[in-house]
Amino acid sequence: MRTRPRDEKRMAFLEHLEELRWRILKSLAAVIIASIVAYIFSSHLLNLLIRPVPPDVQLIFTAPAGAFLIRIKISLIFGLLGGVPVLFYQAWKFIFPGLFDSEIKLVSVVVLSGTVCFLLGAAFALFIILPLGLRFLFSFQTAQLMPMPDINNYVGFAGRLFLAFGVVFELPLLSFILSKMGILTPSFLRRQRRYAIVVIFIAAAILTPPDVITQVLLAAPLILLYEISVWISAAVSREQQDKKQDTIEKE
Repeated sequence: MRTRPRDEKRMAFLEHLEELRWRILKSLAAVIIASIVAYIFSSHLLNLLIRPVPPDVQLIFTAPAGAFLIRIKISLIFGLLGGVPVLFYQAWKFIFPGLFDSEIKLVSVVVLSGTVCFLLGAAFALFIILPLGLRFLFSFQTAQLMPMPDINNYVGFAGRLFLAFGVVFELPLLSFILSKMGILTPSFLRRQRRYAIVVIFIAAAILTPPDVITQVLLAAPLILLYEISVWISAAVSREQQDKKQDTIEKE
């Protein structure tokens, strides 16, 4: 009699792992399909990616297959960006059984918002941060020291920026979710501001390539996003207090 519940729990656990495996496979399939589509337009994507490079800077490749491998790399980067909606959706479907009814309605909005925030972060990195960073870094060239960066290093540099800014742009959304669930409060965020700034610079050093300028370029908007998160948390807190007050008055 005691072994049967354990067997049932074991089967439920194995089924849970099986579901996780299928969610991961579907996410990978979405990224692969998006990457194949991106490869078709890889020449246009390459031009978009190297547009921030100053016209007097020549990008090079040193391996015979370098140009082909760069197109593959670019396709994977933009395939990952294109697969973000599916990644968020599969994550939502996986955690769906563990949610309450009130949280299910919230997550359906979060999936769309999370996708938009991630893509906005990547676009911010491509059109604003990358040109500013390159303009500053290449300003140190001299007549004896001419920049000829390897295209592989440049694409990797840009890809890490896209990922870093896509992730950090999720901070206000995360603040909204945790505040809605009552886990996070605006007073806590305000008290921890000085520690958060230290953590932000540490995270910027980890997420960005090893130079001070890109770290600062990531840390500055991240601090701004933290302040936006405080404002969002305060707005959610006021809304919940108003609801509680309305409930008390009706009773």
